[in-house]
Amino acid sequence: MISVAEHRRRILETVRRLAPQQVPVTQAQGCVLAKDVEALVPLPGFDNSAMDGYIVGAADVAGLPAPDSADSAEASDAPEGAGQPVRLPVDGDIPAGDTRQLRLEPGHAYRIMTGAPIPAGGDVVIPVELTDGGTEYVTLHAADAPGRHIRRAGEDVHAGDIVLRAGTVLGARQLAIAAAVGAGELSVYPRPRVVCLSTGDELLPPGSVPGFGQVVDSNGLMLAAALREAGFDARAGGVVLDTEEAVTAALDAALADADAIVTTGGVSMGAYDAVKAALSSLGTVAFDKVAMQPGKPQGFGTLGEREVPVFTLPGNPVSALVSTEVFVLPALRTMAGLPVEPAPPPRARVLDGWPSPPGRAQFVRVIVEEAQAEPWMGAASGTAGPPGPSLRSAGGQGSHVLQALADADALAYVPADVTRVEPGDLLGYRRLGQQGWAAE
Repeated sequence: MISVAEHRRRILETVRRLAPQQVPVTQAQGCVLAKDVEALVPLPGFDNSAMDGYIVGAADVAGLPAPDSADSAEASDAPEGAGQPVRLPVDGDIPAGDTRQLRLEPGHAYRIMTGAPIPAGGDVVIPVELTDGGTEYVTLHAADAPGRHIRRAGEDVHAGDIVLRAGTVLGARQLAIAAAVGAGELSVYPRPRVVCLSTGDELLPPGSVPGFGQVVDSNGLMLAAALREAGFDARAGGVVLDTEEAVTAALDAALADADAIVTTGGVSMGAYDAVKAALSSLGTVAFDKVAMQPGKPQGFGTLGEREVPVFTLPGNPVSALVSTEVFVLPALRTMAGLPVEPAPPPRARVLDGWPSPPGRAQFVRVIVEEAQAEPWMGAASGTAGPPGPSLRSAGGQGSHVLQALADADALAYVPADVTRVEPGDLLGYRRLGQQGWAAE
């Protein structure tokens, strides 16, 4: 047998990052930037109001008090008339989206809305709360210093600035600034397209009622969903009969548009292992026994002119999902331009114990018991944090046990040299769907 690390290393040394593509900014979520994004326009693109209120000239409100002192009676040494309300005629409204290039005359005001452009000659926005709200004439009771409540053109981003660097993962915030600075398309490493094939004469499509000796295919549905949860484009390719001809035809069809292929079943030592039979004469796929539980029978290689990676996984559902978490997802992250490890795995104390097979790394379905924490908005600064999470087994650990898999929310990693896990032991774990394993 080979170790988990050895099989994983062979996979990661084989897969290659996909070639960059130009995609619309609306379709780039989750992708990794292949090229810096340069601002085509400044942000903001023009001087605009940060408040609903009135735009006036600074000279017209020079005698008004600041808002925090508008109600103060102290100012005995102020000039006569200082601090008295100012009444100005209102020349109209400037709503957001107004494209007129207006000019404010001295001694006049415009009513202005948040985001609306500042007219030439306007120096100060007076929030509506500091006025009587008039539409023909407005009475102003207080005023801030010139420039207050005005967002200046380019104060956030200048035209020509690099707003996003190559290698950035494009989430909601990154897509927002890319669109705002004028990027219609982005150069990205695309998300790999994956086809998941389930092999076995006993399999029926989801929605079927199985008879004696028959099983509903849960692998294709499960693995495609797990890969989509991790941010990749995946689909179930359907059930493939246990014949070399059927497997070969299914692989040929998948190669038409897939960047990676995942098969389940047909890779053990039985007489009907059609996947192994079909792939033994195709591409570079090699089959190994990996020192892990579950998931010992594994295969990996490439097919076709594009050297499409093919992962052949065991047919038992738990083995298939564990193999996907440990081997497939790190490879897809590499192909997508992402780091193999999204983050260092956390560690937690075990609440119960269980045996572990000697000489084999064990991936145990566990439930993470979170400590009760204060809501983040109400947490007091400087207070001690809550105790860390704990792990407990989700139940039966057989490779066919779907209930424990459904109940689990993480996999705990037990090294190959450990034969028993005791309560209180510290184990690394990964939330299911948060791929990447640093196996020894």
